[in-house]
Amino acid sequence: MKQQKELVVLVVLLIIAGNIWYWFFFRHKTSAPAGAVAVTQNYNRLLSVENPAPHTDRREAARKTEYKSNGRNPFSPIAPPPPSQTPSQVVRTKEPSGPKVEPPPPPPEIPPNMHFFGYGTVPNGTARRAFFTDGEDVFIISEGEVFLNRFRILKVNNASLDFEEVSSGRHGTKALEEQPASPSV
Repeated sequence: MKQQKELVVLVVLLIIAGNIWYWFFFRHKTSAPAGAVAVTQNYNRLLSVENPAPHTDRREAARKTEYKSNGRNPFSPIAPPPPSQTPSQVVRTKEPSGPKVEPPPPPPEIPPNMHFFGYGTVPNGTARRAFFTDGEDVFIISEGEVFLNRFRILKVNNASLDFEEVSSGRHGTKALEEQPASPSV
């Protein structure tokens, strides 16, 4: 008796599935609304192209272009330092009395309240980091980052720090400052 009930349920489910399949594939396609046909005809008319040939002249011009790098590594988040003039270059101007040599501007200085007291590295081989203090606050800046919105840290050495003033491109150095040892109690 149980097998007969299962067989009846199976037959009913197959009839329902057959009706759904028939309605979806046959009835649905034959009874499309008139507006849908007009939309597809307009769509095909808009896509028609008179000359489907590719623009070979544009393609060949694109193939012949040569890539010229500006020096930036696209895989690095650190921007390259802008091209700058070294402070040792002398600016010469001509005056009626003869050439006059202007001395180079003084090297930039990090504000005196900022003390460079150390450096460190992360074990996975990233750039060195410089440690600055301004009384209570400690700043950790990696090589290539901009510090105080004015200075880009170029190189962190064992005893000094090389930096560049972003606005003028002038280079400077800051010596590592030894902190006096606090008296032990």
